[in-house]
Amino acid sequence: MKNESISQMWKDYQKINPNGPKDYEAWAFGDSKEMADELAELVLEGTKTATSSIYTLYELEKEELPYVGLVNIILDGEGNAVAIVETTSVVIVPFDEVSAEHAYLEGEGDRTLRYWCDVHEAFFKKELESINQDFDCKIPVVCERFKLVYKK
Repeated sequence: MKNESISQMWKDYQKINPNGPKDYEAWAFGDSKEMADELAELVLEGTKTATSSIYTLYELEKEELPYVGLVNIILDGEGNAVAIVETTSVVIVPFDEVSAEHAYLEGEGDRTLRYWCDVHEAFFKKELESINQDFDCKIPVVCERFKLVYKK
């Protein structure tokens, strides 16, 4: 059963966007309540306009890659809907070729590429361990940019 806040946010969004997309994905950033809350707040502030994920996980889970025009409902650490974003760009690059601009747009820490690399290497290592794979600086990373289109 979907969280009621998700359904309600989607209904509210559709009222002002009747010709908008019919489907959406709902998810939280990161792997903890605290991280989900922190990153959702950065989206609401307009600081975070990008995210990244490991391409291999999409392949293994047979999930569709994000695409331009995809609408996502961002959840906080409690699973409540806090914002709706629309994907504006998707590129897949090796980890060691993620740009300083992308790191800055992710909005985390001091927004430098060094910070992004340190944090994401640790996060990606953890994700890869769960599927018995090792981190490699050439792993393909899905770099997604988005714009905030609705918030409570």
